[in-house]
Amino acid sequence: MAKGKEASFEEALQQLEAIVAKLESGDAKLEESIRLFEEGMRLSGICQKRLDEADRKIEVLLRKPGGVEREIEDESGILDKEG
Repeated sequence: MAKGKEASFEEALQQLEAIVAKLESGDAKLEESIRLFEEGMRLSGICQKRLDEADRKIEVLLRKPGGVEREIEDESGILDKEG
């Protein structure tokens, strides 16, 4: 990854999984564990940001004229059909 460029969702998730595995192994010393935890929090933020961006894009596409339309059924109607 180029310096100054934020990781993609997949890159950040892969790095986060590696950090979690390292922390769970118990092999890291305290200072390294703290550094890894801080990096994990940063990567978690990147993942959340990417997921939020994807969610917003999907919402825009669903609202777009001629795009995919959602039909939301009334829950009571669904329950009546089951009985």
